[in-house]
Amino acid sequence: MVTSEAGVCLLDCGATALVAMRRFAVDPASIDVVFLSHLHGDHFAGVPFLLLQQHFIGKRDRPLLIAGPAGTERRVMAALEVMFPGAARLTWRFSLSFAELTPQRTERFGGFAITPYLVPHASGSAAFAYRLEAGDRLIAYSGDTRWTDTLLDVARGADLFIIECYAYDGSPENHLDYKTLRDNIANLHSKRLLLTHLSRQMFERLSKVDLEIAEDGQLLEL
Repeated sequence: MVTSEAGVCLLDCGATALVAMRRFAVDPASIDVVFLSHLHGDHFAGVPFLLLQQHFIGKRDRPLLIAGPAGTERRVMAALEVMFPGAARLTWRFSLSFAELTPQRTERFGGFAITPYLVPHASGSAAFAYRLEAGDRLIAYSGDTRWTDTLLDVARGADLFIIECYAYDGSPENHLDYKTLRDNIANLHSKRLLLTHLSRQMFERLSKVDLEIAEDGQLLEL
C-alpha cells in the first residue's frame, strides 16, 4: 500500500489483503487505485473481496480503478463469478473502472504515474514489474519474475525497490533466488532494497541473509 499526497494505491491485492487491512486498521475506502502486476491468485484474488466489501459493507461512493495487464477485467470478473455466483452482474454503488497497461508506456492515474515492464513469469497474460511515481518519490516493484536484466531498468534510481526473493538458491522456475540477486545487486542502483514473497526455504535461512526483509504491518517512510 502506497500512501502519499498523490493518493492511495495498492501494488497487487492478494487473497488475504482485506484480512491484513482489518488487522492493521487500514480503511479499504481510502484506496484510489489497485495496480496488478500479473494475474495469479496470490496477487489479485483479493480484488473480488475488496469490491464486495466496498459495495455491501463499506458503502463506497467514490471511484475505484483497477489497472493491470491485458485481460485484467475479464479475469477479475471471472474470479468474482466463480466465488460468488451472480456477483459479476452487480450494479456497483461506486464508479468501478479497469485499465489495461502497455509495456514501457507511462500512464497517469490521479496523482500516480506508472510504467510497466515485461518480466518472465507465466500467468496467462503479461507479467509486469513496475516503476511507480508518487509525487517526488519513485518506487520500483518486481512483481514475480526470474532474473532478467530488465530489473536493472526497473530499479535504476528508485527510492525503494520491492523485489521478490522466493528461494535462497537453486534458480526456481519463474522466481528469483537470494544468491542470484546477491550476484547482481551492485548493478541495481536503487537507494533501498526490500525483499518480499519469501518461501519456507528463505525463512529457514534468514540468518544467512543480509538484506532487508518485508514484514507484515511494516511502515516505511521515503
